[in-house]
Amino acid sequence: MMDSAPQRDGYRTFIASSLLLMFSYGVAVGMFHIFPYAFIRSALQGLGQLNGGNFIVYYHPVRNPNWKPIFNTADACDGLNLVTRIGDDDRLVAEVLDMEGRPLQTWNVDWFERWPDAEYLPSEVKPRSRPGCQIHGAVVAPNGDLVFNYDYLGLMRLGRDGATKWRLPYQTHHSVHLSDDGRLWVCGQERMFEDEKAHPWRTAPYDASTILEISPNGEILTKWSVEGLLRKNGYAGLLGLSHGFTNGYARQDILHLNDVETFPASMAEGFFKKGDILVSLRNISTIFVFERDTGKIKYLTTGQMVWQHDPDFIDGNRIAVFDNKGGGVLAGDAPASRLLVFTPGESEPEIRFTGAPEHPFYTKIMGKQQWLPNGNVLVTETDGGRGFEIDGAGRIVWQYVNFVKPHVVGIVQEVTRLPADMKRLFERPTGVARGASPIGLDKG
Repeated sequence: MMDSAPQRDGYRTFIASSLLLMFSYGVAVGMFHIFPYAFIRSALQGLGQLNGGNFIVYYHPVRNPNWKPIFNTADACDGLNLVTRIGDDDRLVAEVLDMEGRPLQTWNVDWFERWPDAEYLPSEVKPRSRPGCQIHGAVVAPNGDLVFNYDYLGLMRLGRDGATKWRLPYQTHHSVHLSDDGRLWVCGQERMFEDEKAHPWRTAPYDASTILEISPNGEILTKWSVEGLLRKNGYAGLLGLSHGFTNGYARQDILHLNDVETFPASMAEGFFKKGDILVSLRNISTIFVFERDTGKIKYLTTGQMVWQHDPDFIDGNRIAVFDNKGGGVLAGDAPASRLLVFTPGESEPEIRFTGAPEHPFYTKIMGKQQWLPNGNVLVTETDGGRGFEIDGAGRIVWQYVNFVKPHVVGIVQEVTRLPADMKRLFERPTGVARGASPIGLDKG
């Protein structure tokens, strides 16, 4: 017996009403944290723990089958390359390569071997399986030591021999900046266990963003609250732009601090001066500069980039920004990242480089840039698994690709060009890379 038209209409109405009811309840679960919100959140956090607390895809198909592991030309800026990446078999890798991609120094950075006693961490963020985290933010000191973040897990300093010099048990993340005086500037966060009643309301536990100045010996010298800086300067409204947004295991991460650095002492002053500190807040697409002595925000721009990373002072009057998602915002556009240059007093930034069909350039997450002494720019395209150097005309003059198997790349957190005079620290007459010595753990 066939259904009548009224019966079919009734079925359709019932299904549509049921879907609408389910959708409405799902919205209510997210907004009002009613059942089964706690169960869903715990499940997602558990899944995140298996992947180092972040929902990150570590391996991708190579974007161009013609890429070579290393492409090097005479127009590239000479030096060495610090590379932090995901290797095969979910391994964390931190190494120094020459311009031809030969490894000169490799450190053992396995989280589970280096920091097996991380009792200071909230239980839900402790890694459960390799790689456990990322190396997100790393610098090489003038003596060849490596200082790096286990992302959201802690800061560590290793010697060239692989020995652990110190560990900082604090949830550092995203970036490490080495200032001219040898001090380190690092992003941090602290777990708060009481409700925040200032705007916007955040229920405990939540994570607050901090800026850390750290001594060469791993001691916290100064700490700023990012939320406090914004409130003090009359920008409290920015705190509500991403209220309730959750990123991985960083609960109520309303700002997502992802970079902090100081104005270089060697750079000629202009609008920006010695003592100025540059800050990037991804989740509200904002960068700002504040004066160290007064805490006054002297420059702030928001909304002209989308989920940016790695702003850098490039001279006394300009800031370069890695704009992750701002290059493909029109309907039908392919996603593209951009390098932007902001000048205080000018209404729009200059586009230094962007992706295009003939040279795709896009990373949804992470990404770095480094303006080199010869005027070139070294770019880390994390999702693309590569670092590449462009000249003033936008031509690629050097490229590194992190192949882990044929046609597959692992993500690259950062490629940094080290000064050419560091070759004396890392090059070996035999051409054999220096290996890491047995691991020595401190009591941090």
